[in-house]
Amino acid sequence: MILMDRGMCLPSPATVQELFSVARDANVIPEISLDPVLTTFLSLDSSAAVQHRYAFIQRSMSTEQRAVFNLNLTGELGGSRVTCGGVGVVALALSLLFDQVSQHVRAQGSTEDLISNQRSKAERIFGISTSSRIGWIVHSYLRLVPSIANIHEKMAETTELYDNWLKRELLDHYERMTTKKRMSTESMQQWLAGAAVHLHMRIHQVRLHSVPIGSAESLRLSYKTGFSHLVQGYRAYLHRNILETEAPGPTKISTGTASGQTNTSRPINMTCSNSLPFNDSLLSQTHEVNDSKTHTLRAGDNRGCKKGGSREDFELSAIRGNPVRNREMLNNPTGSGRKEEESKLGLLVIESQRNVSHNVHHHPCESPAIQQALVTRIMNAQDLEHNRNFFLFPQRVLLSLLRQRDEFRLRAN
Repeated sequence: MILMDRGMCLPSPATVQELFSVARDANVIPEISLDPVLTTFLSLDSSAAVQHRYAFIQRSMSTEQRAVFNLNLTGELGGSRVTCGGVGVVALALSLLFDQVSQHVRAQGSTEDLISNQRSKAERIFGISTSSRIGWIVHSYLRLVPSIANIHEKMAETTELYDNWLKRELLDHYERMTTKKRMSTESMQQWLAGAAVHLHMRIHQVRLHSVPIGSAESLRLSYKTGFSHLVQGYRAYLHRNILETEAPGPTKISTGTASGQTNTSRPINMTCSNSLPFNDSLLSQTHEVNDSKTHTLRAGDNRGCKKGGSREDFELSAIRGNPVRNREMLNNPTGSGRKEEESKLGLLVIESQRNVSHNVHHHPCESPAIQQALVTRIMNAQDLEHNRNFFLFPQRVLLSLLRQRDEFRLRAN
């Protein structure tokens, strides 16, 4: 149930659904679920997953390409066998290596220098930027794993080193999100991916007899609790940031609405969006937006509506709690070259760099309730239960993970 503030009226379910659909179609609905690659290779099915990935890539190649592919892999791995190659972080690292080497083989050939260059160019991994501190640590560690997995002492030392780096960064990252107003979709994705990899780095250290089993269990419980707290913080973050202004236009009385309010005609949606991914440089901007009651949203070359074959810039002011003022500004845009049609668009802002214009008409007083309803819709769209279960597995599952010892072998051509 949505509690109504003074001056707030309830929208129809159809209005909320239409605005959610506009945001979804424009690809501005946030996603904080764990990347499927992580949940696949950091699981009890990791050995089958890495074998399947290897076989799938080979089947997609010609005989000559397979020969080059295996030759390059042999050079990268230092042989045809990988200790614990079907297990946890090693299986995860191999899956990335398979993809990178196969892309290189198909595109250019087989020189070792080009392989290293191709691998160093990855910009995102598991949905997060490799330029972020967490992304860089995870990416750097997984690049090293295939070549050191067969050397027990080297693998143990390297994993311990990166475990400590990642642990400190995750603690700092958590602190920034919870106490320094640095919460965002990107920061949630970074923490979740980093925590998932870190937990399995610790589990692998138990396999290597570097740390006791209690170390992995306590880390799992810590991340389970931390994730629950962050989800609450993320929900509050969406409540603070989601803004919606109606598309001005003629209204008509609609019967049968849940609230008994005036409903409006709804022409076909016309959206314009800028769904560029977040990065660390935007976190400070998010902090500024969170603390401001008035936001001026500017759209440049990469933010506009395409209509009639042209693309026009526009500027809209979204003022929280004052939808009437929003409508006035939408009806009276300033600057040359702005079309009259663009002044009749509404605006939906999820967070900085996630916004979309729309043509959904409703009463101005419905905007606050729409914003609250959209928070619920967005949170329900996340696979939060699956994320919780990643850190919620029982003791018997942890013991099964620790007993994994499957190696990986390259197949003869």
